Amino acid sequence: MALEQACIELIPKPWGATDLLPWSGTGHPSVPIGELWFQRCDKHAPEPALLLKLLFSQEPLSIQVHPDDAAAHGMGLPRGKTEAWYILSAAPDAMVGVGLTAPVTPEQLRVAIADGAIARLVAWHKPAAGEVIAVPAGTIHAIGPGLVLAEIQQRSDTTFRLFDYGRARELHIEQGVAAAHRGPAQRAAPAGRLSDGRTVLVVNPYFVFERIDLPARSIWDLDARCETWLATIAGDAMIGALQIGIGQGCFIEGQSVRIVPGEAGLSCLVAYDAATPSRDLLHRVDGDGMPRFRETVSPPTGPPPAFAVFPIPSTEARS
Repeated sequence: MALEQACIELIPKPWGATDLLPWSGTGHPSVPIGELWFQRCDKHAPEPALLLKLLFSQEPLSIQVHPDDAAAHGMGLPRGKTEAWYILSAAPDAMVGVGLTAPVTPEQLRVAIADGAIARLVAWHKPAAGEVIAVPAGTIHAIGPGLVLAEIQQRSDTTFRLFDYGRARELHIEQGVAAAHRGPAQRAAPAGRLSDGRTVLVVNPYFVFERIDLPARSIWDLDARCETWLATIAGDAMIGALQIGIGQGCFIEGQSVRIVPGEAGLSCLVAYDAATPSRDLLHRVDGDGMPRFRETVSPPTGPPPAFAVFPIPSTEARS
């Protein structure tokens, strides 16, 4: 059982930002910060299966690909890297790329990497705040400057760079070609309302990603039976004994916690280690703690959603 305020780890990156407001009040005038990781504060706690982070891009990140579980196991690694993003803000000219515009052979991909044509093969488009990106392992992807986004991923840092805009960093051509799907990204099911307050963003075998919006003067219980990460993107709330505001988060596992939104309500991203949405994740209660009504979620009908992109896409090499 655990309820912990997440520790914030700042990751310097040359493509990062020095002003992280409103997501972090800490100034970094001389050290650009590319990523803000939500971590467990107990260094002796078991390693989580998921990693939740915020990314701040001021320069283009590399065109890259991550291995799936099978490829990672073949390299002696514990897991691959499937990820999903939620766009928090986007400059008017910001671009993301996910998948290719057309299928290519392994040799065509090698040639495109060698001469830089891969930057024209990537399927680029303009993202908007509130859009969702699903990037399953094996999808070639990239992100340009001018974006702030939240990312949830399998806890892996294995990245194969295919193109890096002339920066003097190692490329991983053969590994990347072997891991890549080498074609357009699949379409994903659109984000959908699960119940009052709950919107499912991404569902895959590795995690469920949701947005929760709770009004002021309401009281809720969140039942986190498995590893669960929460990050506030608007408003604030008391979560158990923790006061959580914008850019802050918490880790919850194996227990139910009371959520009392502040005067502006609460909007947060929630990710948990499951393959299907939890039917009983959220319950509303009245002021004296007695149930007013119970949030329930009907199981999705039809086949599970395919890996794909919602109304958007993509991240950079982690070194």
